[in-house]
Amino acid sequence: MPGTNRAGDHTGRPAYDVPGSPTEAELVTEFLDARDAGPTAILLEGEAGIGKTTMMLAAVDHARERGFRVLLAQSAAMESMLAYAALADLLADVEPAVLDTLPVPQRRAVDRIMLRTNDDGAATDPRAVSAAVLSVITRLAARSPLLVAIDDMQWLDQSSAHAIAFAARRLVGPVRVLGTARTAAGEDAVTWLQLPRPDALRRIPLQPMSIGALNIMLSRLERSFPRPMVVRIHEISGGNPFYALELARSITKDRPDALPPTLAELVRQRIDGLSHRAREALLAVACLARPTVEVVALAMDTERDELLRRLSEAEHRGIITLDGNRFHFTHPLLAHGVHSSAAPHARREMHRRLAALVEQPELRARHLAQAATTGDDATLRALDEAAEAARLRGAPAAAAEFLELAIALGGDTAARRIDSAVLHFNAGDGERARQALAAVITPSGPTDVRARAMCLLGVWTLLDGSTRQAADMLRRALDLVGDDRTLRVEVLVPLSFAELNLGHVDLAAHHADHALADTAELGNASLRSTALCMAVLVSFLSGRGVDEAAMGRALELADGDQTVSALMNPNVLRAQLFAGTGRLEQSDEELSTIRRHYLDRGEDGRLTFVAFLQGLNAIWQGQFAKAAQVADEATQRAHELDRDIPHAVAWTLRAAVAAYTGREQDARRGAEEALALALRCESNLVAVWSHTTLGFLQVSQGDHQSAVATLEPLISVVRAMPEATEILVTPFLPDAAEALIQVGRYEDAEPLVDALERNGRRLDRPWMLACGARCRAMLSAGRGDLDGAEQAATLALAEHERLPMPFERARTQLLLGQLYRRRRHRETAAATLQQALTVFESLGTPLWAEQARRAADRIHRRPAADETLTDAERRIAELAASGLTNREVGAALFISAKTVEAHLSRIYRKLGIRSRSELGWHIQRPDA
Repeated sequence: MPGTNRAGDHTGRPAYDVPGSPTEAELVTEFLDARDAGPTAILLEGEAGIGKTTMMLAAVDHARERGFRVLLAQSAAMESMLAYAALADLLADVEPAVLDTLPVPQRRAVDRIMLRTNDDGAATDPRAVSAAVLSVITRLAARSPLLVAIDDMQWLDQSSAHAIAFAARRLVGPVRVLGTARTAAGEDAVTWLQLPRPDALRRIPLQPMSIGALNIMLSRLERSFPRPMVVRIHEISGGNPFYALELARSITKDRPDALPPTLAELVRQRIDGLSHRAREALLAVACLARPTVEVVALAMDTERDELLRRLSEAEHRGIITLDGNRFHFTHPLLAHGVHSSAAPHARREMHRRLAALVEQPELRARHLAQAATTGDDATLRALDEAAEAARLRGAPAAAAEFLELAIALGGDTAARRIDSAVLHFNAGDGERARQALAAVITPSGPTDVRARAMCLLGVWTLLDGSTRQAADMLRRALDLVGDDRTLRVEVLVPLSFAELNLGHVDLAAHHADHALADTAELGNASLRSTALCMAVLVSFLSGRGVDEAAMGRALELADGDQTVSALMNPNVLRAQLFAGTGRLEQSDEELSTIRRHYLDRGEDGRLTFVAFLQGLNAIWQGQFAKAAQVADEATQRAHELDRDIPHAVAWTLRAAVAAYTGREQDARRGAEEALALALRCESNLVAVWSHTTLGFLQVSQGDHQSAVATLEPLISVVRAMPEATEILVTPFLPDAAEALIQVGRYEDAEPLVDALERNGRRLDRPWMLACGARCRAMLSAGRGDLDGAEQAATLALAEHERLPMPFERARTQLLLGQLYRRRRHRETAAATLQQALTVFESLGTPLWAEQARRAADRIHRRPAADETLTDAERRIAELAASGLTNREVGAALFISAKTVEAHLSRIYRKLGIRSRSELGWHIQRPDA
């Protein structure tokens, strides 16, 4: 059976060239020849037969001529049923040497999607597939410019589409993406395709052919058409080249004017004209994703030669072609027409025959499902097996579809509903996941089923919704659990975290302890590891210290291949504990390893908390450029995930970096955005950091009264839980104490200082001890005890030696220098202040550098006679520094508020200060 040229098919060169408009062709050429080193994409859109494939294949040739490496995938409607079919095409020609360089999880994922292995190990995470695609593209683009060309993107199987979308959003380097997509009125099947830059993707709708271009194309059919006939063909086809070509072919001498009024009618006429035997064979071809002569012959129960004779009629009419041993329809519309025009019983019978011939479990199950009207045991079992096979290959969306087919055929069980919900959620479709569970969460449903469903909903809501709603769902699940200890632990662990996030520490500890007790008797190592992690976390955050033994045991029991939340990953928890106890370098090393682990598996959605810890580590170590980079990556990731917590974390990091580097407006905006998001999802742990950033900014500006107003609401946490003062719980504590001291509220500040010192000694935390001693020095100085103040500040500096936080050490040096100056140790003061100034300037913290600079300038300055405060001015200064308003100061001294304001302006000018928050220091300094 010789090959025949075909018009716009999916596997070879078309029989005609679609002239297209010069503008469209030029745009594609410019797209390939652009000097821009960054990734760009073009999506050719239009109705069926408009010439999208032709233009894409011409672009592929153009790219190869210019030295591009090309990855090409050409989809078909029947192939959309097989997970990763398009992706397998795209990677088919990639050299083994390239694949061998991939990380193990990615290489294993590629082997599975290419059907090169049938190992029964842990299921491939679809994110590992996505990461593998990105890695391959990145490696190839590093060698030469790369074109990724994908035809008929509307038919991409969902698993391939997810992986390609993941890679497209992260592309770097000289990569061009060229796609085609069929469109209809009001439809857009490729909304998921996005590049790192929104303007990097251009959509080009292909326009109908002109009459002149149509005439040129028809002239290649070896017959002539009079001008009126060409005009008529153009009118009916609307300039669609495929439709026009098929109309021209349908014209006969007997009926030159009998042109079908619609494309669907034309296709029907083409097929109806075939013999019964040819149409039956064509139906077999149309039902197969990749129809070969051998399989079609078996389906028809005929010999190869007889099959070719049957199909020669269809080939002669230009409906199909044969490339090697594989059949192809010359256009997808013809394949669709053959399948849809067949009688329903004929379609079912053909799918039944094919189910007995194909070996791939997923394809076999599809054929069985399409052959059935109700689900017999064999069909339902095949669909379950196909779902499991798809899950193992990392295609949860495809797996969920198999279970939904089983449900639709009468296999509607709670287990299938729950499993399909989990698969939809893992595929990133939370809405469909919740819909799948809706049918099992009914008052009449089995209690254990409702409990599991409520547990899943609670966990998902905890990840991407309201913490309070999540806690409510998990509490309801706990009430329904009964004697199922495994399920109870699966509820208790996330519920413990939810309660912790809501500030209910005692409840969190209660649930963590019960989860730990249950796992002791279950023998489930992975579940035990998770429960240990939660118990360690609650203990640490509630101020009971780090249970090193439990942490070690959690690491030993952890299953490295199991997908768990970053918050319950033992390695992430260990990195968190390193950071929280001041071992920042160890934390950095651990976090870098974890980050690489997640990226290798494509699990960058789990990097939100890792990025948060990395950003904090960088800030604490004074590495603000690194922290800004982490914040930028977190921001990009948040846009991709589009959930509240990732956005809140990104804004929190950006705000903190801005506050330290003196960008007030950026800091305020970031903190306010983060706070709004944290409040919306009711995450107290995240909200604390927004207040902390604002309070720190105000202290940095010397606006201590505002800092008190910002931070005072958080102080109730310390009062309620005086043992819980770890840096990850109360990062605001030193700034709150300093602000209270600076406005003269010594009695309110003292319990905070006591807590830092007491807990620092009890837990041996250098951060608490250093900051507590610094605040003690401020408190003593405010009360006039300069000896005690100097002693405390010196002790703080000693603790800083154990803490790699140069900024915090410089703050303590600034204080100690001011104390030396007040005690008239001018040379020592000058040297100490200069050390602080040098650090602040080298770190890039301008607000604190200015404080150190002003303090140093005062050392050798003597007040002029008119700069000495009068008794009246000193009395006003003392009252104002104590926190009284101008009106309250005036009432105490029997003068007007305006008079107080005028006196304060003169006092500020004499003392060289800018706010009343600095008065507490200066009124006690005779040399100020």
